[in-house]
Amino acid sequence: MISFNFCNNNKLPQVANVVEMEVVTPDGMRRLCSPSSNSDLFFAVLGGLGQFGIITRARLPLLAAPKMVRWRRVVYTDFEIFAGDAESLVTQADSSTLDYVEGFVFVNDVSDPVSGWNSVPILPDSAFDPSEFLADSSGPVLYCLELALYYDDRAADHVDEREEETLRRLRYMKGAEFSADVGYVEFLSRVAKVEAKARAGGTWETPHPWLNLFISAGDIVDFDRHVFQCILRRGIGGPMLVYPMRRSGWDDRMSVALPRSEVFYLVALLRFIAPGPGEAGEAAKAAEEQNRQILRHCRSKGYDFKVYIPRYDNEADWAAHFGGGWGSFVQRKRRYDPMAVLAPGQNIFSRARPPALAVAPATESIAPPPATVDDRDD
Repeated sequence: MISFNFCNNNKLPQVANVVEMEVVTPDGMRRLCSPSSNSDLFFAVLGGLGQFGIITRARLPLLAAPKMVRWRRVVYTDFEIFAGDAESLVTQADSSTLDYVEGFVFVNDVSDPVSGWNSVPILPDSAFDPSEFLADSSGPVLYCLELALYYDDRAADHVDEREEETLRRLRYMKGAEFSADVGYVEFLSRVAKVEAKARAGGTWETPHPWLNLFISAGDIVDFDRHVFQCILRRGIGGPMLVYPMRRSGWDDRMSVALPRSEVFYLVALLRFIAPGPGEAGEAAKAAEEQNRQILRHCRSKGYDFKVYIPRYDNEADWAAHFGGGWGSFVQRKRRYDPMAVLAPGQNIFSRARPPALAVAPATESIAPPPATVDDRDD
């Protein structure tokens, strides 16, 4: 289990909000776990790629939903300025200013209907023509920060003040901005509109060779220079998300592998393949090869990065992926699933090569499985 976006006001990954889970382990037992009870299993499952148990219930705290959202997008021509502003928003001590921060890259071209200029306006009747703002030296891609403030009737009089306090610190291209006040449910449903449009255009049923990366803040500018501005300068037929996170928002006891730096970026290349007779398969292969090209570039440059939900074919690659956490990952597999029953298709472990045979530092003893749920048969 893992989830990440900043639809919360503390800019933490959604997975950090889980307070308790019921997990079925490979021995068939249901076990309650939390940070204070059966904590090793709790953190093993978070980011554990399904290797340690099956989550059957999860408990999360609920808050009263706001009524309205002030939704704004602002455009940048310079990635370093974009990144500097984005990082300031997710690392500032005052976490009450914004409730949502994301960003994306788009093609500096009006002719791209999916990831060009038309992908920026919020409302369908809005138009965006940045040519009057741009210098002739502007690059092949531009950048957009997407921000939101939540409010209800009691806070409506202060939303303008809150927004102004945020925007005055940002260095976006003045005039290249869009804003709308929408209902909270409408804001949350914006992805459903993307799905409906994709279904109508036939791209929902075609292959989606997506690539999701976590990249250190120290490497993201170089990544932009070589990947966004060169390899992906013509777009990917879908969104290209990029926005920062703080490593301290993730508990080090989780199984998830992260870059070493305190600030790192999610890069999500959400490709959609246009339908066509006999063409979708070839286009998907080309997209997959482009993904591999990006990964080769990241490795050759020595970036501090991780692939989110990767696919590797051997133990050495998985060990490299988890880095210093590999030993703990293997020990947990030995503890909770010694016969490698769960998720064999990921090629981390298998019944032919169970975790007992995996190479791992002998840094901890193998503890017995945690206690089971008392009411197993209810």
